[in-house]
Order: sequence, then C-alpha cells, then structure tokens
Amino acid sequence: MTPPSASGAAGSIVLHTPDTPGTPAQRHVFRRPIRLALAHPALAAVLCLALVAGVAVGTVAVPPGVVLGVIARHLGVDVVQQTWTAAQDAIVWQVRLPRVLAAALVGAALATSGALFQGLFRNPMADPYVLGISSGAAFGATLALSLSSGAGLGAGLGVAMTAGPAGLIGPALLIPVCAFVGALGAAALVYVIARHGSALPVTDLLLAGLAVAAVLGAGTIMLLVLNDRLLLRLRTVFTFLAGGITAGGWASLGTVAPLIGVGLLLALLLARWLDAFQLGEEGAAYVGVPVERAKALTVLVAALLAASAVVLGGLIGFVGLLAPHALRLTLGPSHRTLLPAAMLGGAALLVLSDVLARTVIAPTELPVGVLTALIGGPAFLALLKRSRRSEGGGA
Repeated sequence: MTPPSASGAAGSIVLHTPDTPGTPAQRHVFRRPIRLALAHPALAAVLCLALVAGVAVGTVAVPPGVVLGVIARHLGVDVVQQTWTAAQDAIVWQVRLPRVLAAALVGAALATSGALFQGLFRNPMADPYVLGISSGAAFGATLALSLSSGAGLGAGLGVAMTAGPAGLIGPALLIPVCAFVGALGAAALVYVIARHGSALPVTDLLLAGLAVAAVLGAGTIMLLVLNDRLLLRLRTVFTFLAGGITAGGWASLGTVAPLIGVGLLLALLLARWLDAFQLGEEGAAYVGVPVERAKALTVLVAALLAASAVVLGGLIGFVGLLAPHALRLTLGPSHRTLLPAAMLGGAALLVLSDVLARTVIAPTELPVGVLTALIGGPAFLALLKRSRRSEGGGA
C-alpha cells in the first residue's frame, strides 16, 4: 500500500506515489525536454515546406514535384526525368526561388536580431529596430533617391531606381548601400551617444535610440517634402518603407547573403553570454562574462543583421518581435535553444507571409510589411495577454 500525500503549513512537503499524478508544473517539467528535442527538427520541416510552397504558389502555379525537379537539375542532381517546360524552369529558378530565399534570409535575420536585443535588454518587447535602425535605413534610402533625382547623378542612375530596395545589379547599388549605411550609421550614433567611458548603460541605449529615430524620421519627411522630383519616385519610397521582398535575382542575393550568414553565425556564438545576462550585469560578470564587450558585440551583430535584412526587404515589422517572443514562451529563455529556433521560425514565418502577400488579393501584390503588421499586431497582443494571464495564475 502506497503512502498518502503529506501536507502541512507553510513549507509543506507533498509526496506523490507512482500512481498519483504530479502537479501541472511538474508535468510541464517532464514534457519540456521532449519539446526542446523536437523543436528544431519541426521548425526545419516547416521551413522546407514553406520554401517549396513559396516557389510553387503564384500567378502561374507550379507543381511541387516540378519545383523540386528544377532545383535538383540546376544543382546538378538528375534524379527525375525532365517533364517541365522552359517557362516553368525560368519561373522557378530565375524568378521565385531567389525571392523565396531572400524572404527566408530576411526572416531569419530579423528574428535573430530581435532575439539578441531581447536577451541584451532582458525585455521580450524589444525588436530589431530599437536603436533607430529602421529610421536610419529609411533616411539613407530616401537620401539616395533624392540625390539621384538631380540632373547629373540622375542621368547615370535613373534606370537603377526601378529595381526596388534590393536591386543590387550594376548602378542599382545606390539605394541598398545607402540604406545599409544609414541603418548601421544610426546604430553607431546611438552607441556613441549612450556610451559613458567604458560603460554602456542599457537604459541610455533605449533612450538614445528613441531620440535618433525621431530625428531621422523627421529628416526623411523633410527630404520628401523639399524635393519635388522625389514625388515622381514615391512608389519606390513607399515600397521600401512598407516592406517588400524584391530580390533582384541571384546577384543581389549573393551580395547580402554572406553578411547575413556571418551575422547568424556570430549570434550563435553569443548565446552563452546572453544566457548569463539573465542573471543581470553583475551576475554575468561574476560568472566570467566580459560585460561591456559582450554588450558591444551583441549590439553590433544585431545591427548588422537588421541592416542586412533592410537591404533585401525594406522595413518589415513584427517578424523580429513576434517570432522570438513566441518561441521564448514555448521553448524557454535559453539562447542556445532559442537562437537556432528563431532563425528557422523567423525564416518560415516571412516566407509564408510573402506567399500570402502575393496571393491574398491577386493579381495585386500586398506589401509583405503591411501583412506582417496586420497579422503580427493581433497575434502579439494575444501572446501578451496569455503571458500576463500565466504570470497572474502563477502568483
């Protein structure tokens, strides 16, 4: 006969027999290792399905088998007999695949950047644009368009402005380069303003980011108002500000992908330091983390990822906020698990969002940044309400 549960006053001990179920919290502890073990494979599978769907779905539908066959043939793997037309081959390889891969890279970069900032600030509400990166990118892109509207520079670069924010072929480097420089420049300015000697107070970073973002936002509006010729390219400015995956083929992808790849690798190397930051700066220093250097490197890597994402996708909101926040609630705060999950989850989220943006009001294409805001806003509020309810229930 098994002994009964024992309970008493404060500090009571509860004994559970093998045939007595544990508390919900205890059952959750036993389920978590299974959840963590399955998280990354499940997210990778979702991403693979999203990539195939992103290439297959469009104005001209392409069967998934044809998609895989075309990709395999171009990679030099002849596993199936060619049954597709030259038009399908061009649609898959030249048009849709670069765009879908660009969406995956942008989603991974934004979600990882958001996870880095959330870990650094110990605040799940932080996003990749917290240091004025979005305002800096918008100012840089608008300045590039403003300069190119002049007689001399515009004559040489006028054709480049039709390529969108990611047109990185030939003279079209102007917009993405200026956006990238503007984004990193804003982050650097915030860093310099917030730094006090060798210290980098997190609160000062946030306040400086708000101030710099406000100034650069006002500067962007001034450029639009003062340059009449810029109104002729208002659609290009709108596409960039609203967010849109407009990769200009493999050349643009090959230019930005290495930057994002390096940023993602460096982010993984920062996982141990970010976990230590959950103890507070004093606790992190106690366990051997070089606190100020760790904060500087985290800001640098997160800014690099966000700026690179802006080059390929313009200003896309909520992906860098929603994806890491939702995964943190599901998988826990450990960045060794969270960062790879954010890369996979953010990539899948933006690929699927881009598919919806292309098809929800076809043949008109909705800017993917508008769609992520429409979906991400209510979803984030629901997650926020759920987390508040959990905190209240556990009190």
